[in-house]
Order: sequence, then C-alpha cells, then structure tokens
Amino acid sequence: MRDAMSILVRPVVSEKTYAQMETGTYTFVVDRAATKIDVRNAVQQAFNVTVVKVNTLNRKGKRTRNRRTGIVGSTPATKRAIVTLKAGDTINLFES
Repeated sequence: MRDAMSILVRPVVSEKTYAQMETGTYTFVVDRAATKIDVRNAVQQAFNVTVVKVNTLNRKGKRTRNRRTGIVGSTPATKRAIVTLKAGDTINLFES
C-alpha cells in the first residue's frame, strides 16, 4: 500500500465543496492512478475517520495558448475524489 500523502494531493477549496463539508462530504485532488479503495484507505489512515462512500471523477486537461508566442499547450489532467464520511465524523482541514 502506498503512503496516504502520495495518494491525497490536496483538498479542493471552493464554495461548493465548503458547503458539502457540513454534510460530511469532502473533495480531494488525488493521484491519477489511485483507485477508490486506495483513496478510502488513505483518508482513513490520514484522518482517522470511517469512509462510507468514494466517488471519483477524471478531469481532462484544457488546451491553452501562450498569448505572446502563440504556442499551444495544455493544463494537466487531474482526478478528484468525493469522499462521504460516517455520520458524526469530521475532518478539520482549516484549523490553524
């Protein structure tokens, strides 16, 4: 099994995900090769919580163009995992 921090890249911070945190649903950017089982084990190991459900989605990279040189490139493709925790469990992502 891989290390939890190599699977979980970072949490997704947006208004939508912040609102979902109140219902026990957390969103993370994860390694593209990680499976749902890998994500579940990584979250349980890193935050000491019980995971009920994991949904994943692959986000395709978008084409970009350099304004000065005109060279076409792309943003990297990412994978997100939406993790639902057992009722009563929370993850403190923003404590200082």
